[in-house]
Amino acid sequence: MTPVFENVFTEMAVLLLLAAVIGVIAVRLRQPLIVAFIAVGVLAGPSALGWVSANDQVDLLAKLGIALLLFVVGLKLDLHIIRTMGPVALAAGLGQVFFTSVVGYFIAIALGMGAITALYVAVALTFSSTIIIVKLLSDKREVDALHGRIAIGFLIVQDIVVVLAMIGLTALGEAGDTTGLGQEALMVLAKGGLFIAVIGLLMRYVLTPLLHQLARSSELLVLFAIAWAVALGAVGEYLGFSKEVGAFLAGVSLASTPYREAIGSRLVSLRDFLLLFFFIDLGAGLDLTTLGAQVAPAILLSLFVLIGNPLIVMIILGAMGYRKRTGFLAGLTVAQISEFSLILGALGLSLGHIDADTLGLITLVGLITISASTYMILYSHLLYERLSPWLGVFERKRPYREEAQDRHRAQSGADVILFGLGRFGTAIGRELRQRGYRVLGVDFDPNLIRRQASNDYEVRYGDAEDPEFLASLPLGQARWVLSSLREMPVNLALLHGLRDQGYKGRVVVTAHASANAGQLKQAGADRVLMPYADAAAEAVDSLLGMDGGTKGMPAGGDGVR
Repeated sequence: MTPVFENVFTEMAVLLLLAAVIGVIAVRLRQPLIVAFIAVGVLAGPSALGWVSANDQVDLLAKLGIALLLFVVGLKLDLHIIRTMGPVALAAGLGQVFFTSVVGYFIAIALGMGAITALYVAVALTFSSTIIIVKLLSDKREVDALHGRIAIGFLIVQDIVVVLAMIGLTALGEAGDTTGLGQEALMVLAKGGLFIAVIGLLMRYVLTPLLHQLARSSELLVLFAIAWAVALGAVGEYLGFSKEVGAFLAGVSLASTPYREAIGSRLVSLRDFLLLFFFIDLGAGLDLTTLGAQVAPAILLSLFVLIGNPLIVMIILGAMGYRKRTGFLAGLTVAQISEFSLILGALGLSLGHIDADTLGLITLVGLITISASTYMILYSHLLYERLSPWLGVFERKRPYREEAQDRHRAQSGADVILFGLGRFGTAIGRELRQRGYRVLGVDFDPNLIRRQASNDYEVRYGDAEDPEFLASLPLGQARWVLSSLREMPVNLALLHGLRDQGYKGRVVVTAHASANAGQLKQAGADRVLMPYADAAAEAVDSLLGMDGGTKGMPAGGDGVR
């Protein structure tokens, strides 16, 4: 096809302008931006205007966005979360894959498909889109919620299973050699174990000291994070996994460092910009000319994905001891098929296992389920409120596993979030800890972070002026947010950011002079500390107490000590 525009730069400019216009319309109509950006891809793709000719450039930007998305997810999953979420993620992920593929296979057979075609359709219905789900959970700030952690866990399990499925189908298509298939699967497992072992050694001996040095420059820290995410994504793809798995492990490798929140907050805007190209690329790849004859079976299969998949997850999580709310919210995340499903269909077409009509059917199911599930996830809490009375069957009388999670969260929270770990802040944190308060310390100086890491409370590297970083903090558990920083602009930004996050606790900030105290009070501070003035007042109170509370200072003598 002859390019519509003279050069790639002009094409990108037009795509971005079109995305901005349609995005504004979607926001005004209160529609999800993901659906709007897929529509941009369809409109600009070969099925409509034919504007997207720079497929390689759009695809490259899309892949970078995917790598950063999974990297940011990995940053939030420290080793403790992986240990606690691993069993349920494995059980829910494999259980959902098994039941969906079996039921989907029989539905496809009932629709008159052959055995091989039904197998491809069933497997395509099995996998959910990690990229879309994580983007939606991130937008709703539910990645750290219990259902979000469970969902991400079994989505990663699905990604690993789909890689093994594609290896198996490729081997089946080439020779039908089960011995070769077994050898290739063992090779993948061996390479995966070696990959994880090397990352573990880097985590133990290299990454944390390296980040301490890189954190002297925030720009260099972000550059390293991007390079690390893309590099491990490339290594994962080279080893026969996927770039999603590699980028996810890159994030996990930095999740135990005090810099994870600062890195994640700085990558959010870049991640969202690059993911725009993923959705445009997805929409542009949809061939609408093959979809007309597949509407009826696509609707039936879509209903199975939209309703059946969540039910399967709810049954599994209920049996494992989770509440119906957790099962429902996690179940909605599998109510669509993945971009991997389209790749799987294209693989089957290239191997001669399925025809173009079957690929069109998979594509139409993807378009329907991705669009519908986006609305379901965005309005998940409203849906739960409406359906809650009928969901009791999916919950045990005593949801023991989630009760244990509640106890752990109660024990591991923070009563006070303390910004600034200099001499004044350190003294405040030490005094609070001695009085039984749980403290989370935050500072932007890597040297202070390293020095304070030996304390008996958690510390994080972060900027009080960064609203994305504030959103990553456990504000819902904290009774106090206390800033020992004396810079007026920083404290004002902190107060405004806490207000935007809907923080309900008390806020204490620090000022140099009384002239700033009134402005900070008006901005929302419950109390303003002035270290020198407060110390002087306390010293005078102490002196007066020594003098029996009488007025006047002691006269003559050697003075006061």
